Amino acid sequence: MIKNILLFIIITLFISCNTEKKEKATSLNVPFEKFELDNGLQVVLHTDKSDPVVAVELMVHVGSAREIEGRTGFAHLFEHLLFLESENLGKGGLDKMSARIGGSGANGSTSRDRTNYLQTVPNDALEKMIWAEADKLGWFINTVTEPVLAKEKQVVKNEKRQSVDNRPYGFNQQIIDRNLYPKDHPYNWQVIGSLEHLQNATLQDVKTFFKKWYVPNNATLVLSGDFEIAKAKEWIHKYFDEIPRGEEIKPLTKRPGKVSESKFLYYEDNFARLPMLTLAWPTVELYHKDAYALDILTEYLSQGKKAPLNKVLIDDLKLTSSTSMWNWSSELAGQVQLGVRGFNKVNLNEIKEGINTAFQSFEKEGISNEDLNRIKAGLETSFYASLSSVLGKGSNLASYNTYAGDPGFINKEIDLTLNVTKEDIMRVYNTYIKGQHFIATSFVPKGMVNLALNNSKEAIIKEEKIIIGAEEKFDPKIAAQYTKTPSKINRSIEPPYGKSPSLNVPNVWNNEVTNGIKVFGIKNSEVPLVRFNLVIDGGQLLEKLDKLGVANLTARLMNRGTKNKTVAELEEAIQKLGASIRVSSSKENITISGTTLAKNYVKTIALVEEILLEPRWDTTEFELIKKSVVGNLRQQEASPTTITRNIYNELIYGKNNIRSKNTLGTISSVEKITLSDLKSFYSNYISPSVTKMHVVGDINKEEALIPLKGLTTKWVSKEVTIPVFKTPEAPNKPTIYFYDVPKAKQSVISFGAPALAVTDKDYYPATVMNYILGGGGFASQLTQELREGKGYTYGIFSQFSGTKAAGPFTIFSRVRTNVTLESAQLVKKIITEYPTNFSKKDLATTKGFLIKSNARRFETMGAKLNMLENISTYNLNADYVKDREKIVNEMTIEKVQELAKKYVNPNKMIWLFVGDAETQLDRLNELGFGKPILLNNTKEKIKL
Repeated sequence: MIKNILLFIIITLFISCNTEKKEKATSLNVPFEKFELDNGLQVVLHTDKSDPVVAVELMVHVGSAREIEGRTGFAHLFEHLLFLESENLGKGGLDKMSARIGGSGANGSTSRDRTNYLQTVPNDALEKMIWAEADKLGWFINTVTEPVLAKEKQVVKNEKRQSVDNRPYGFNQQIIDRNLYPKDHPYNWQVIGSLEHLQNATLQDVKTFFKKWYVPNNATLVLSGDFEIAKAKEWIHKYFDEIPRGEEIKPLTKRPGKVSESKFLYYEDNFARLPMLTLAWPTVELYHKDAYALDILTEYLSQGKKAPLNKVLIDDLKLTSSTSMWNWSSELAGQVQLGVRGFNKVNLNEIKEGINTAFQSFEKEGISNEDLNRIKAGLETSFYASLSSVLGKGSNLASYNTYAGDPGFINKEIDLTLNVTKEDIMRVYNTYIKGQHFIATSFVPKGMVNLALNNSKEAIIKEEKIIIGAEEKFDPKIAAQYTKTPSKINRSIEPPYGKSPSLNVPNVWNNEVTNGIKVFGIKNSEVPLVRFNLVIDGGQLLEKLDKLGVANLTARLMNRGTKNKTVAELEEAIQKLGASIRVSSSKENITISGTTLAKNYVKTIALVEEILLEPRWDTTEFELIKKSVVGNLRQQEASPTTITRNIYNELIYGKNNIRSKNTLGTISSVEKITLSDLKSFYSNYISPSVTKMHVVGDINKEEALIPLKGLTTKWVSKEVTIPVFKTPEAPNKPTIYFYDVPKAKQSVISFGAPALAVTDKDYYPATVMNYILGGGGFASQLTQELREGKGYTYGIFSQFSGTKAAGPFTIFSRVRTNVTLESAQLVKKIITEYPTNFSKKDLATTKGFLIKSNARRFETMGAKLNMLENISTYNLNADYVKDREKIVNEMTIEKVQELAKKYVNPNKMIWLFVGDAETQLDRLNELGFGKPILLNNTKEKIKL
């Protein structure tokens, strides 16, 4: 069934040369019903019959702002704990149930102001989900024991190491916030909290926090999708009514940040290779009328060729390749931040002077009506895109209800953006930015303090010391002993499925135009948008080894103007349509992708034609792009994850195989590439004969094809031969490789071997085999053992990553440094035993997930676009998902065992570790695969 969630949209834009304020409005209707239970739980229901799925979201009005000093990180810790167990679902119950029912995976997030739990499931599992969500509030806290708490503390610590400690500029936000907000302000600390606070948290602390905040009168439940309202209400009352109301929750007072004098701070970053300056000003809270003007102001100042900051810092001074400025409004307060990462060895004082110059230019010239409406059009398109899935609508409804007290604000907020005037933009600049005190942070590479702003003081960060054997011991497998919470109904039995949804494969149309472009499309009328791409086969595969990075530079330069339009003029033409167009490059292709309002599809395709057929080949832009790419490569030199990817690919494919190379190239190769190299690449390889186009949106086949007439007649086809690079066979024996990143807080591990191409008959069966091993998230053995069982990592997965060429089977994770050996030993044990311990229950879980998840497989525009790409790339039938269902249904334990033995053999793998060699290298001798090979001398410069 086709739906229109935007039942009627009338966009009335008044473009005027004068500054008189005129109302701009959308008539937008996302229908919903809201009611409240006697215990205070607020429920919002939105029906959408287009796909047989339902998004379920429970939002609890508690984030890090509801914590107290000395006990930070609790809100985020509970986001983790609530997935582990409850009285009636049992240990790992929600994750196991999600796999069985074909859900998108139990997920959640924590912000300063709220914690949410969300998942999209086939609609026959709705009662099960309502039952499970009720268990979170009423039948959970007894299952949290000392071992469970100890283990989850380790998982959260690993998350912090991964997202903060072990990455460039990871401590920047912490330094900004603790100086932008007073010590007693709830935004002074980070959402993830202090590791020291978490480590010191007692079981009673945790239970007290839960009992205060996780109560019905502090939560919103949203159901969005294909369900019967009367039946949903019946189940909600059945499972939630008896949960007692908690104490009354008083709203927190809005309170802006306070900066009584500007502060300049610096930090020597172990992982940074380029200097970065960030400025931050206190502003206004969420839904304040000035927040919408600040959104537009910050975008205008920093986005696009015409942006004042870019004109000065990029074009005139050539100090950086990009700037970013954004308004971040939260429930209690807001802040504007401006970030600029300089080129190698750029002094940040020069960047600060450039920012002042750009601001002075803006003060003099202001913003035009044309630019104001251009930005509004883009924001409007982005808003509609956020409503293109049932999960997106559900999350918006939950947020509006939590923060605004009215889910109906979903139909009103965009108008606040559309009604911003030029005067509003200048007023908020003068109120919150011009002449106001701010926080400035200078993040510089080790030993380069001279690049920091003058008069900066060192920001002190208390870094964690990781010592072998220092972690708290625990056994999370010990069953919790407790008296079960009573209930008026029998909650111990999982509710039954409803009526099984049928698999609705989207109707696919296709066409080949006269110059050879193959076009594939799906009509999708859920939102008034169109998403499309043109995929030109080749990409880096067509490069020479001495000119690595040509495809990437060609794609980037094609974004920078056309024969008849400067960069600024092209950007403006795109943005006026509320569209986005981007040319990008990958290992196997160059892709032109775009999103536009359906009414502007014809004009958007005209711009695509201009970009594709009439590149500008601007020399100045070419040199700027080269500097940008070199800067990216320098920063990659200190990213353990990127280092791992680059080295692993070289070990898998071999040094002389183009598939082993970084798609950006190398610093030396990029510096040697000329504009003539790009023109030659474009002339030889950009051809309709190797191009497929995919279109998904609110247009039919005829409407999609008519605007392509220009491309058909003007773009002349030529033969392009794409080289074939043979993937090596798996090694005959295991080898350990180690790359040293001194003082790394985590070891990045990548274990694997060359395996299969997507077109191999074993490829999809092998992915089915891998589901329980490491492809099934929390249903997988790797996650259950290394994260849930031991707390060694925040996440681990395994996958087959073939394309039309054979790719590797890979196991990847980031583990705590002091358990590097133990993690590898456990992985080795799991994959060794997998063929023998794969059970009937595992097979049933695999089949249940892979079959039932098909109900939601094509719900979003992105999923439909991916479907079309699979069809065109691998020559699949339009209903190939049914062929895959057949493979799943016919899978046996014996077949899984056969595939596992063939493609997941620990004795025929590459075992790569990237971490601290001083403490971890020698220990790996105990893995039993011989002496580790050290790949680098840390006294030498890293070369990628």
